[in-house]
Amino acid sequence: MRGSDSSERYDMTSVTDQAAGASAGNAAKQGIPSAAVPSRTVPERSSAVPAAGSDRELRLDLFRGLALWLIFVDHLPPNIFTWLTIRNYGFSDATEIFIFISGYTAAFVYGRAMRDRGMVVATARILKRVWQIYVAHVFLFTIFLAEISYVATSFENPLYTEEMGILDFLKQPDVTIVQALLLKFRPVNMDVLPLYIVLMLFLPAIIWLMRRKPDLTLGLSVAIYAVVWQFDINLPAYPSGVWFFNPFAWQLLFVFGAWCALGGAKRMAPLLSSRITLAISIAYLVASFFITLTWHFPQLGHFVPRIVEQWMYPINKTDLDVLRFAHFLALAAVAVYFLPRGWAGLKSPWLRPAILCGQHSLEIFCIGVFLAFAGHFILAEYAGGPWIHFVISISGIVIMSAAAWVFSWYKRVAAKSGTDAKSADANADLAGGGS
Repeated sequence: MRGSDSSERYDMTSVTDQAAGASAGNAAKQGIPSAAVPSRTVPERSSAVPAAGSDRELRLDLFRGLALWLIFVDHLPPNIFTWLTIRNYGFSDATEIFIFISGYTAAFVYGRAMRDRGMVVATARILKRVWQIYVAHVFLFTIFLAEISYVATSFENPLYTEEMGILDFLKQPDVTIVQALLLKFRPVNMDVLPLYIVLMLFLPAIIWLMRRKPDLTLGLSVAIYAVVWQFDINLPAYPSGVWFFNPFAWQLLFVFGAWCALGGAKRMAPLLSSRITLAISIAYLVASFFITLTWHFPQLGHFVPRIVEQWMYPINKTDLDVLRFAHFLALAAVAVYFLPRGWAGLKSPWLRPAILCGQHSLEIFCIGVFLAFAGHFILAEYAGGPWIHFVISISGIVIMSAAAWVFSWYKRVAAKSGTDAKSADANADLAGGGS
């Protein structure tokens, strides 16, 4: 979450701008999705931060807002609109975008706080932010349960409780609530915030080490990722199974985002501006697109060699399969190449709704979860053709955008009246994943 104060504005110059000779003040930052950018070691006291008054990096907001829209649409029953989401055209989906940007923004803001105020103060702010996200998750859990229970009871359809994963709550509410508070019990569509809470808990150590040894930090992250795959390590879930998003695996994407924010973009600027990199990225995206076509059209499957299938499948989302990670990197490289920081389209009113949603991501994510179930209920209870599905999807995006506009309007009014004036410290508490 980020306010309008200059202390929280991002100045992450695109790698193509940097390669062309952007100013030193801007060269240390890079916008989303720069996930393909490895890190550059930055001296502890010269970690690049934007000057007060620099322009906000709207690409981060844009892509995070788009990710929130895509997450909402993907949570709806399959319909004509879901064919527009990226998961149908490659191995990764909007979750990778969301986690990467969260790691990027969190490291950017709290890394600055650690540099200016020290480890103890920065850690206190991060823990405060973790508490805010935890409270939001508990609130979301409570309202979500009430929404599902009311609909299931009113329409005498117990299938809703099974589909949304709350049947165990109705059987043993006392035990289930405790497990929910421990983040072990989560209904359907409520896995992202617990993942983010766990990742943020490790952020102080990540930033502290990365500001000194960024390459070592990323190397340790890769090592943890490899160990997870080797020994199948995950956190237990309730009543059975493991976390859908394994935090020990997904930390790699989060740490990679932090690595980019704290100097990584600058090191890989020449590589990311290379046409060879662009060609390799596009080739990988095309290959992954063809593979996903075989999922929808099995008759195309014989074009994929069996040895490739045996090596590739299953493409594990829970443990962040390397193919998913590589697909995100390819998307990032292409987006960075074609969307420079000064792209005029970022000022377009057509993109403003997505940007606003990205600037208020915590609230919009929660609203999206509610809307996804509401859409699921409407589609289940009232028969309709593809146009009804389309209208529901569009209506949800419009509601999310309208809510983001209201949040932005209120912040502007409160700031002008002086009732919500924010210092640099307060703004740091609100950055890194929410808004």
